[in-house]
Amino acid sequence: MEVLDLFPRSILKGQLPDSLLKTLLSLSQSVLDNPEASADASVKLAGQLSQQRELRPDQPGVQELMLEHLLPSCDRWIRHVMDRQPPQGRGPWVPGRYELKPIDLWLNCQKAGDYNPTHTHGGSFSGVIFLAVPPQITANSFDGQLCFHGPEEWHVQSFRTGMSHYVLPVPGDFYVFPAWQPHSVMPFRGDGERWSLAFNAVAVPKSQAHAAPSSSQIQQPRQSTQAVDNVSLSSYRPSAKGF
Repeated sequence: MEVLDLFPRSILKGQLPDSLLKTLLSLSQSVLDNPEASADASVKLAGQLSQQRELRPDQPGVQELMLEHLLPSCDRWIRHVMDRQPPQGRGPWVPGRYELKPIDLWLNCQKAGDYNPTHTHGGSFSGVIFLAVPPQITANSFDGQLCFHGPEEWHVQSFRTGMSHYVLPVPGDFYVFPAWQPHSVMPFRGDGERWSLAFNAVAVPKSQAHAAPSSSQIQQPRQSTQAVDNVSLSSYRPSAKGF
């Protein structure tokens, strides 16, 4: 007999070089020390966190992070998924026929009791980059972990046990996934702060690239059947200076 695990969801995992991690940690400390100097990102995000602040392309490490790590990771995800499709089923998502464009990037500062409810993002791709993690967040509990959710609720009595996957945050690790992938962040107990970055990006067919909407147009609200408190509006808000 053979067991088939159907309908996989692809999540890309990567790791930042130590030098870039140090640069982003220094930037994050500066932003949190002077919050009034950065736009508040929390007003249109699902997270119930201590602080969420916009980052700009001109800040240290931001362009390197986006252009050398995050956008290439989105491209790697496309190749992983589309190369498994027959040629006639790949649409415009073949090399040279599309572009990846950043939408926004922001800093999350989570303290004890803060959390991010189950939500999705706008655009094509989203991701999280872990910067700092309190020592009490370990694999021994769900505290402070990132959770990816499946299409149905987790329910062990009916054997729906593959409907959630928890990720232990480790500084320097990052995850990239399609923007429609539901995810959440568990609260944690104790002292310290959990720092992470999050981003959105859009994939645009080159035949449409010249007519692609600007960042401000991409960020306009669209009709949705989901509850507002369960959807990240991060890609709909005006981006600080844009990318």
